[in-house]
Amino acid sequence: MKIARIFAHRVDLPLVEGSYKWSGGKSVSVFDSTIVGVETECGLVGYGEVCPLGPFYLPAYAEGVRAGLRELGPHVLGFDPRELAKLNHRMDAALKGHPYVKAGIDIACWDILGQATRLPVCTLMGGRFGDSVRLYRAISQQAPEEMAKNVQGYCDQGYTRFQLKVGGDPDTDIARIREVRSMLKSTDRLVADANTGWTQHEAIRVVRAVQDIDVYIEQPCLTYEECLAVRRNTNHPFVLDENIDSLDMLLRAKADLAMDIVNLKISKLGGLTKTKQARDLCVSMGIAMTLEDSWGGDITTAAIAHLAHSTPEEFRFTSTDFNSYVTVSTADGAPQRNQGFMTASTAPGLGITPRMEVLGKRVVEVA
Repeated sequence: MKIARIFAHRVDLPLVEGSYKWSGGKSVSVFDSTIVGVETECGLVGYGEVCPLGPFYLPAYAEGVRAGLRELGPHVLGFDPRELAKLNHRMDAALKGHPYVKAGIDIACWDILGQATRLPVCTLMGGRFGDSVRLYRAISQQAPEEMAKNVQGYCDQGYTRFQLKVGGDPDTDIARIREVRSMLKSTDRLVADANTGWTQHEAIRVVRAVQDIDVYIEQPCLTYEECLAVRRNTNHPFVLDENIDSLDMLLRAKADLAMDIVNLKISKLGGLTKTKQARDLCVSMGIAMTLEDSWGGDITTAAIAHLAHSTPEEFRFTSTDFNSYVTVSTADGAPQRNQGFMTASTAPGLGITPRMEVLGKRVVEVA
């Protein structure tokens, strides 16, 4: 089996809530997603999705995905999509860095491997742990009372994990944390995610001001060293995200005892193959994980579900269902939330069928 063609579609994903706001005044109302297709000479076609959170979150941007595919695509034509380690070795040799470009191809090849073996991706990634995957809900940055109101609405839908977008004015963030925590059950989990938005002194001030609150602190500052300093000045459970972009950083953070939980994003690491490698290392080191991506729709949500469902439950802190945040459905068969949980498909591959009438014309084609 050989790769005969790589192509891509561009799809706009408007948000159900109208906009999504986080640290530093950043805001997005419509996400620019790239649906990547890998076609074999025998007719099997696999799909992946890459959707950066705008050009100002990670070193990735939507048009860069498509430009990168045009550059990288010719170098993987003729390769067997089932040989994922070999394929990733080739992609790394052909294009230095740019993991988010490689992610769509890698995910699509996992989809092909599943179709070829007639097995769901989660089975191929290690097996299905548990009946379902617990979800968190990201709460866009607003006034404290508005964020609490949104959290209550999602509690009513069955969610028990919440990622509160802070990283703004420290006084307002302290109020946000207190307001939301006060209306949650003791069994609910609250994460205050600053998305690198605080300076070190602001972060230390916030964690000291909420030291009596049951809350996790996520990625308070821009650099790893600043986050480590904050970590050493708080007893709150600590999550790292943006800084963990390689196995080297994962091992460094473990050695420094810099985190209790790590957020693994599929496109940030380069696809399912490398995220699985990081996931398996975390399991071996005893580190719990949030398993997700930067953003996306149905296909991204399917990939997240298979990754999460193949992770031992005790190391699976939470995941998210990005397809429920947007108004456009790009594929049939994707996981759908049910009282704060989702389930990976039992169909071969990712278990999705793209809705071609939604994807529209191809914007990239390499053959």
